Amino acid sequence: MTSPHAAFAQRLQLALDLAGIEKGRGRTARLAALYGVSRETARKWLGGLSLPELERMIDMATRFGVALEWLATGRGAPAPGAHIDEPHALYSVQDRDEARLLGLIRRLPRQQRMALLTLLDRD
Repeated sequence: MTSPHAAFAQRLQLALDLAGIEKGRGRTARLAALYGVSRETARKWLGGLSLPELERMIDMATRFGVALEWLATGRGAPAPGAHIDEPHALYSVQDRDEARLLGLIRRLPRQQRMALLTLLDRD
């Protein structure tokens, strides 16, 4: 069974993917800078060794565009207010690369998204 800290770390990693924050050592440094903590503290959050305070968790949910309840507990959908009446497998991300792509696409202006669709939809 996954510990609560490790489960939170997995959700935080996914939230960062959805927000388009790059992986690797830079991710830890970026998270540390965003919250004014040491890289060691950010590493512990990302590694499932400790949890941020509730106030920071609230800010993370807002900043990264995920539901607080999902980020903090794993209950509900990752997106605030999202409810999907389809089997989970139809809308879940398959891996971190897909989650990162989704996050980057969501940040694109509509015109760029349409251009990307045109490029990818060529037969």
